[in-house]
Amino acid sequence: MSTSEPFILPEDALEEKFLASTGPGGQNVNKVATAVQLRCDVFRLGLAPPVYARLKVLAGSRMTSAGEILVTARKYRTQEANRVEARERLTELIAKAHIAKPKRIRTKVSKAAKARRVEGKKQRSAVKQARTRPPID
Repeated sequence: MSTSEPFILPEDALEEKFLASTGPGGQNVNKVATAVQLRCDVFRLGLAPPVYARLKVLAGSRMTSAGEILVTARKYRTQEANRVEARERLTELIAKAHIAKPKRIRTKVSKAAKARRVEGKKQRSAVKQARTRPPID
């Protein structure tokens, strides 16, 4: 999968539950279940093993032991706006998991750099040696 094309969530992997929300809304909060709890079965997404491993790390405590990711959205006053936000957040999370970090290439210090470092140490040592008191004969 290329990073330019967005990941499309299959509907059969998602399960929505509406909860009583907190936050703005006045008396509406007490009457209407506007918060959305979105459950996504990760195994139904058909992810490659390295992508699944990265997703597990990124999801953290939002991933259950059964392999489901829980996303709760309660920012807005309407169910529809919260549904859209929950799906966007889940899609972003899965898209981030598809991006692999580039491997770090170990570099080696050159012989000339090592020689310069040792020479600098010798010079500094000579300066410190010159500060000592002359021996009493």
